[in-house]
This record gives sequence, structure tokens and C-alpha cells, in this order.
Amino acid sequence: MNPQIKTFPTTKFIGKNLSFTYANYRAFELWSSFMPRQKEIQNAIETDLYNIQINPIGFSFGLHEPFVKWAAVPVSNFEFVPEEMETLEIIEGLYAVFQYKGDQSNAPAFFNAIYTEWLPASEYELDIRLQFEILRDKYKKNDPNSEEEIWIPIKKKVNFCFIKKVKL
Repeated sequence: MNPQIKTFPTTKFIGKNLSFTYANYRAFELWSSFMPRQKEIQNAIETDLYNIQINPIGFSFGLHEPFVKWAAVPVSNFEFVPEEMETLEIIEGLYAVFQYKGDQSNAPAFFNAIYTEWLPASEYELDIRLQFEILRDKYKKNDPNSEEEIWIPIKKKVNFCFIKKVKL
């Protein structure tokens, strides 16, 4: 696991979202409702799709912990928002960017390795911002050759140093 460390700029999104858990995973339902209507978003700035996840503070990836998942595209502005769609903005920040190749069957193990192996051994810690995946042209649903980028919000670990005061 050797991610690139990148800064993601502040970006506006329009899309749809659902709240669910890993035990009741409804991503297919979310994307099935979004994809037929994607072309209604008139101010999209690229064709890449974003799978954005909003985890509550203290989220531990438990099977029954609720989180919010978004199916969205980046936009230039929020002047026109199609009915039944919403807006979201990701603020600029530092990310560890992982390249994932394969179908979704190995994704849980890949994410687990990021959070339990790579992150604790790195010079970074998880930041409280949005994590997301970018589904570019090499993304193919349920295909073993599918590729996507996983963006994990990070910040430098804070090292505390105590200095003893000495009288001169």
C-alpha cells in the first residue's frame, strides 16, 4: 500500500444521498436512482462520478453504524439543482489517494487495511472531513479489472514534546 499524498481543492457537488449501514448496504439503490438522472445536472465540470461517504464523528465502521453515502458529480455552481437532488461541498484538504483495482468483493478488506495497517504506521492520522472514491473511465461495475481512486482525509500526526524548565 503506497498512496499518493495530494491536496483536493474545495469542490461543489450535486447529487443524491441515502443514510444506511454496512449491514443494510443500499449503495445500489442510491446509484440506481442517481444514474438515470445524472444528465439533468447542467453545470457539471467533468464526467467523473464521486462516491462520497459522510461518517459521523467517532465512526468505527461497525456493521450497524449509520453513515450517509452520496452519488454525485462536481459542478461549477449551485445555480440549478434538479428536483430531488441536493448540494454538497468538500473543503480543501490533504488526502491519501489509493488506487483500487478489482470488483467490490475485496473492497472491505482493502479499506480495512487502509485504516488498520497503513494509517497507524504512517505519519498521518484521519482527519474529520469527507472520504470519497472517484469513479473515472476505468471504473466498471462488478468487473475484476475495474479501477477507482480512494481518497482518505488525513492530517499530519501531532507529536508532543515536553520541555523541562531549567533555572539559570
